[in-house]
Amino acid sequence: MTIVAENLGKTFGKKQETVALESINLTVPKGSLFGLIGPDGAGKTTLIRILVTLLVPDQGRARVHGKDVVKDYRSIRRLAGYMPGRFALYQDLSVKENLNLFTTIFGTTLEASYHLIKDIYSQLEPFANRKAGDLSGGMKQKLALCCTLSHQPEVLFLDEPTTGVDAVSRREFWEMLHKLKKAGMTILVSTPYMDEASQCDQIALMNEGKILSVSTPSVLIEKYPHRLWSVKAQNMYMALLDLQKNPGILSCYTFGSNHHVTCREQYSGDRLSQYLTERGHSQIEVDQITPSIEDCFMDLLN
Repeated sequence: MTIVAENLGKTFGKKQETVALESINLTVPKGSLFGLIGPDGAGKTTLIRILVTLLVPDQGRARVHGKDVVKDYRSIRRLAGYMPGRFALYQDLSVKENLNLFTTIFGTTLEASYHLIKDIYSQLEPFANRKAGDLSGGMKQKLALCCTLSHQPEVLFLDEPTTGVDAVSRREFWEMLHKLKKAGMTILVSTPYMDEASQCDQIALMNEGKILSVSTPSVLIEKYPHRLWSVKAQNMYMALLDLQKNPGILSCYTFGSNHHVTCREQYSGDRLSQYLTERGHSQIEVDQITPSIEDCFMDLLN
């Protein structure tokens, strides 16, 4: 395994009152694209910062390519590439100047790593003399990835790389990651976007410093334990309140323009429709649907 975490724990505060990570156990196979999926505050950033040796765990241990994150931090920093969640490059330097700076720091050249970044750099090259601070959000992320790859890392850590960028840039970024994976690179990426889970070979669903589940996206969906219903009505807010009052309803939450509903018993769609009709609702639509990763995440929270 390229990345192994064993019983990792981390707290913050003078009295260690804020638990950021609790008993984290994780293995990431070599050459895989592994996703940490969860909302803000789930512990994703803290976990990545421990793995890239920027934080020291309070308990447990972790290894990257067989090297301990505490004892062998210098070795890990040479073999790992880390792209933080916030744009951390020099905004007053141009695209070319930022790349030259990073390759110089790592004692390499742009030409030496060009095979890794050529697809990305070709999009940046027309803006080579533009200041990094003047780039769009998507272009900033591409520049950050180029700089992160400048020393040809063996394992890549990306902390919410697609947050705040447009849908097209998000898609392009994931395409780049798949190309890097095909080239043999191990990638650990975090994201709050549940729909991006399908891009990963394996995912760990995280919340409040804990790992709720580790699986492939397809297996996670296959193991969803309930029949899931999509419900619409003319007055969606009142329908939500009425559904939540029903003791036979296990969960009910808004998902886009619909409500997603699971039941304690084997409710049929007709029974749900009848229940809402009896409470004065109209224009009712009830359909059984396939769960998404977000539905699986919501089920694990219950």
